[in-house]
Amino acid sequence: MSSFDVLVAEAESAPTEGWDFSWFEGRATEERPSWRYAHAMGERLGRATASLDIQTGGGEVLASAPALPPLAVATEGWPPNVAKATALLHPRGAVVVASPEDAPLPFAAEAFDLVTSRHPVKAHFDEIARVLRPGGTYFAQHVGPASVFEVVEYFLGPQADEVRNGRHPDGERADAEAAGLEIVDLPAERLRIEFHDIGAVVHFLRKVVWMVPDFSVEKYRPRLRELHERIEADGPFVAHSTRHLFDARKPAKGK
Repeated sequence: MSSFDVLVAEAESAPTEGWDFSWFEGRATEERPSWRYAHAMGERLGRATASLDIQTGGGEVLASAPALPPLAVATEGWPPNVAKATALLHPRGAVVVASPEDAPLPFAAEAFDLVTSRHPVKAHFDEIARVLRPGGTYFAQHVGPASVFEVVEYFLGPQADEVRNGRHPDGERADAEAAGLEIVDLPAERLRIEFHDIGAVVHFLRKVVWMVPDFSVEKYRPRLRELHERIEADGPFVAHSTRHLFDARKPAKGK
């Protein structure tokens, strides 16, 4: 087998459940935002009394918190991730609820004083505001516009402006404010990613399926082989992720 075939076969056989990215070690690198989301989230969880983590994936980020509130709940819509998150979070006393991403949150109004999320596919701010208690906080790291579009456009070609500008923090700010939330802070950063071999690209596209929705190795094998040869000749394929940090508050009653 050629080096291309070996790398692709390794990537195709790697598990994709959850948000554990340890498989990329030595194969890809990504800068991290300066605000250190997991650490900051952990600090806020330590001060909360009732928390909800939306679209928790395999529960890895929530499980990294040193301490969880007396009531800690997480939602997840993909069955393999529900099982993984349950196994990881139940020993910590957190409840995992299977809930589709686009469905209303299955909780009473004003149930939580902290709602968190790392990279939600879409933030439903009306629902977030509904389940937050007055004075409660939405604290989340979102994927920004045109994130890793060097990879997307390599396979799909140039994307329309409305696609590239989707998930823009300005639009999400407007949606959050329309739902009644007050923005405390909303920093954004653009971060460098390097893919060191074609296996890392394949694993990334298998794991983050919305980047190239019709991706399969067989369909894109010629483009993958071209990219493999480019990496072998010129070094890592460079892309850029975009991230923004939502720190929003539901106004206290009477304000």
